[in-house]
Amino acid sequence: MMQISALEVIMDAEAKSVDHQNKEEIEIQKEGGGADEIQKRLQPWKKQITVRGIITSIFIGSIYTIILMKLNLTTGINPNLNVSAALLAFVTVRMWTKMVQKIGLVSVPFTQQENTMIQTCAVACYSIAMGGGFGSYLLALDKKTYEQTGVGTEGNPPGSYKEPGIGWMTSYLFVVCFIGLFVLIPLRKILIVDYKLTFPTGTATAVLINGFHNMGDKMAEKQIRSFTKLFSLSFLWGFFQWFYSGQGDCGFSQFPTFGLKAQRQTFYFDFSLTYVGTGMICPHIVNLSMLLGSVISWGIMSPLIRNHKGDWYPANISEGSMKSLSGYTVFIPIALLLGDGLYGFIKITFITLSSIYVRFKEKKISSERSNKNRAIDDLKQDEVFIRESIPMWIAPCGYITLAMISAIVIPLIFPGLKWYYVVVAYILAPALAFCNAYGAGLTDINMAFNYGKVGLFVIAALVGKEHGVVAGLAGAGLIKSVISVSCFLMQDFKTGHLTFSSPRTMFLSQVIGTAIGCVIAPVSFFLFYKAFDIGNPNGEYKAPFAIIYRNMAVLGVEGFSALPRHCLQLCYGFFAFGIGINVVKDLSPERIGKWMPLPMAMAVPFLIGANVAIDMCIGSLVVFAWHRLNCKKAELMIPAVASGLICGEGLWTLPASILALAKVNPPICMTFLVS
Repeated sequence: MMQISALEVIMDAEAKSVDHQNKEEIEIQKEGGGADEIQKRLQPWKKQITVRGIITSIFIGSIYTIILMKLNLTTGINPNLNVSAALLAFVTVRMWTKMVQKIGLVSVPFTQQENTMIQTCAVACYSIAMGGGFGSYLLALDKKTYEQTGVGTEGNPPGSYKEPGIGWMTSYLFVVCFIGLFVLIPLRKILIVDYKLTFPTGTATAVLINGFHNMGDKMAEKQIRSFTKLFSLSFLWGFFQWFYSGQGDCGFSQFPTFGLKAQRQTFYFDFSLTYVGTGMICPHIVNLSMLLGSVISWGIMSPLIRNHKGDWYPANISEGSMKSLSGYTVFIPIALLLGDGLYGFIKITFITLSSIYVRFKEKKISSERSNKNRAIDDLKQDEVFIRESIPMWIAPCGYITLAMISAIVIPLIFPGLKWYYVVVAYILAPALAFCNAYGAGLTDINMAFNYGKVGLFVIAALVGKEHGVVAGLAGAGLIKSVISVSCFLMQDFKTGHLTFSSPRTMFLSQVIGTAIGCVIAPVSFFLFYKAFDIGNPNGEYKAPFAIIYRNMAVLGVEGFSALPRHCLQLCYGFFAFGIGINVVKDLSPERIGKWMPLPMAMAVPFLIGANVAIDMCIGSLVVFAWHRLNCKKAELMIPAVASGLICGEGLWTLPASILALAKVNPPICMTFLVS
């Protein structure tokens, strides 16, 4: 009831803000920057969506879908590629226009608005691969993950799995992803114009897009050349490595950089330019946190636990069993993730509620509106954003219609997830989506996965032993998708607001990108699923979060009885560590707090090994050295270089998958033995 009341107050505030809009338009016109002048300078929203832009979006979205699918199924790490997508859109269309001009045709000018439209559509497309559950809750439903978790246990009964299929996966994605586009449309002005939330990622993307179109041809040419060179180098390097990768543990990816003993504990550089490029994009603290997690997990914890084999866990069972070493390496990172997630959930909720309270109490919106010193550009951005509004009826009609369809379709796909659970989830979703979007606007932290984990535990416990695991995993995806997609839309609205792009353009770009992503992502997943050994804990494609999500669901059904001996005590310790390190980070001075490790990043190496952390730290080292040598050039060129490294080797995965499906094996196995 309190959540519904809060939303009613916000809706009332938006209705009352009409007078402020009129005052704003008067102020803009007095300054000589009225609607007529802006209309002359900007294209109508229908012309901001171009055929060229849609084709480019499909191209970029497809490339990044393949790249992120590989990252999902190998490390579970998803770097923020918004800036990279904006850069690639700029590079692609500039090359397109040059080719068209060379053959004597006239090309339509490439504007900031079209660049924003392409970036938005491409991000919506590949975000389905990033957050669609292919490396987590959907993959956790397959038979291999079910068997790894322990067949026939109380929380993992026989038959509690669902093999991947393009048909049901596509249907599931369409019903759970599209509904998120309609949740927060009525509140877009409140969040973007009235509250002036920064949405740091959306703001950074807008600043870069504006910079691309204002910095001149010379710098643009440098970025294009750097991207092209590194893309070619990375692609050819992936092609070269393939010849030596043979069958089993072969190739440069198994190079014992620090010796064979260190390699057995996963400490080696695997020559992956994709992860080096990812490390260049990720903040230094993420990469260093992963390295610290690698030292704790594979340098300290794993050897110590192995010494207790036969005491803490039976000596006659495989280390891949959840009652063996894998139980510790799976549940300890779960404890870290839950501790970090719980703290973040409470912190963001407190920030959100306190900020809303202060704004209403002090009438901050009114004081901001009456500020005569606001920049003219800000007023123009607000005027463009408000003028081309989205009809109010679209949101409730779209949301209610899709909610009804979901309540019918989802129980057909997952019989254990009854229609009334779906209805309750969609009743609560708008309030949760608003809180999440508001928190992301303040802090740039999207808590959708944490809301999904809460939903997973609750639904798994409510449904019970027979269908609890499957229903919990499907329910987690349902809740996470609604909240996440709505947050991404608000972030793109912020980018559009700062680049003078129409909200209608942003919304339709999201719709187009989401539709494309719901088709491309399952196809891309099956390319990997059929070509490679997905989910093998000893292979390249470990899919670490699939086993984590499966065990979370089992834990929700069974309780702590699912844990091996002394694992609960270790989990308590790491859960407390996950909370404690966040408390220290927030209470310490900034110069100390910024170096506190991130528990979520520390948890990843427990399941994937230390080699990826080493790759990403090398990327950080390159960025650090480049900034030392030439800071200004580094800021401009690092996005282009990192994007080239990621896209080149990442795109090589496509022909590698086709070769694997055609049963064409690499001709050489390069391996290393003790002399």
